[in-house]
Amino acid sequence: MPMTQTPIDAEAGAATNGGRRPTVAAPASASPELTARPHRRIFTAQDKLRILADTDRAADTGGIAAILRREGLYSSALTDWRRQRDAGALGALTPAKRGPKAAEPHPLTTEVAALQKDNARLTLRLARAEAIIGIQKKVAELLGIPLAPSDGEP
Repeated sequence: MPMTQTPIDAEAGAATNGGRRPTVAAPASASPELTARPHRRIFTAQDKLRILADTDRAADTGGIAAILRREGLYSSALTDWRRQRDAGALGALTPAKRGPKAAEPHPLTTEVAALQKDNARLTLRLARAEAIIGIQKKVAELLGIPLAPSDGEP
């Protein structure tokens, strides 16, 4: 079957817009009901226990599925919550803080910092004392005062 070309309608596009096709305009603004970024839902321990109690009471066919649809949950969340409830009651059902955990400081860190500061102070004091002793030796040599030999120096 031969392919036939259809003529381009001049009023509809190419000729009236400088040889370009019109672009589709984006919506003026997004819906104010939508958030810029979705956030994770957090259930409190009381909410989790209430939902678990509702599902435990739901004995008729489809009762648990209706609760799951109403709350917007998957059955795996119920399984996890039941496991947490059986393991540690209310404490295990509280949501864990997300993100990097703060490292507990080492107990010797403060002591090491204090010792380093003390060492720096004593090093500076020793340098000053050696400078003073050096000046005293030069003054004694200039004045011709004999110095008693020390145990550390020849």
